[in-house]
Amino acid sequence: MTILKKKAFPSSQESEGRQHSSAEQYIDLSEMSFDDEHILSGDESGTVVKVGELFRYEDLSMLTSEVYAGNIVILDFTSIANDDLTMKRITSELKNVARDVNGDLAGVGKNLLMATPQGVKIDRNKIKGGF
Repeated sequence: MTILKKKAFPSSQESEGRQHSSAEQYIDLSEMSFDDEHILSGDESGTVVKVGELFRYEDLSMLTSEVYAGNIVILDFTSIANDDLTMKRITSELKNVARDVNGDLAGVGKNLLMATPQGVKIDRNKIKGGF
């Protein structure tokens, strides 16, 4: 029976070679630029998807202004999901905002709502996999 032994410490030449080869395997993404990168950087961008979190009813005004500005807003209401009165007020307000901008409002998860501006409708049917 043969027993393989490992070296306790690699020699200095081996460790330098390993560091050099592993450094070549990675790309610094901060140094890269893309042709269409200017689309998201300026004011010429169209609709943007914003993610917000509701902790109280008063937080809603800041988030609804995004829908009025033409952005899609995904709201996480996990922290207030058990407060029925606050949830009724929030959903009522969001329905009014969607009606004002001729947009759409739908629940897209257990504790997520999506509000969209004019021209963006939410499909209520789920896309299912092949299983």
